[in-house]
Amino acid sequence: MKQTFESRIAKLFAMSDQTWERHANPWSVWTRFSALPLVILSVWSRVWIDSWSWVFVALSVLWIWLNPRLFPKPKSTHNWASKAVLGERVWLNRNQIPVPKIHRIAPHLLSALSGAGLVFVIWGLWKLQVWPTIFGTTLIYSGKVWFLDRMVWLYEDMKESHPQYASWLYNSEENRSEK
Repeated sequence: MKQTFESRIAKLFAMSDQTWERHANPWSVWTRFSALPLVILSVWSRVWIDSWSWVFVALSVLWIWLNPRLFPKPKSTHNWASKAVLGERVWLNRNQIPVPKIHRIAPHLLSALSGAGLVFVIWGLWKLQVWPTIFGTTLIYSGKVWFLDRMVWLYEDMKESHPQYASWLYNSEENRSEK
């Protein structure tokens, strides 16, 4: 079966089931928002530290890779941030388990919005212009947060459609009572 663009990215970042479980930790979700400003600052720093800025770019990319692995599996996935990650997993798996029609267009449009923002960020960093960098960053974050909110909705609509999806939603109290 054909892989989605998003599943290829997840594969590039070696996102195993265990990594996804850890990434569902709200600390992972919220601290991941620091990645874009770190990359922007790293690239912009070429003005001050010349080619050494690539060291900071590499560290920023390392942070992007490390972030989903850094935090433990959450004690509960009954929160917005965790459900956003669970919804991303459902979205990645849409070729195997189709998602409802209502959820098929918005994620693509919101990803396009973020992609348009990326064009502005790249332009702003290339020309060292503040306004396109800030405008692009705003578009990226607007698209991403709205995308994540749609992923929560997707997960809520899909959690009962497959036993694996249902198993992703838990509380630590539930886990203790089952043992």
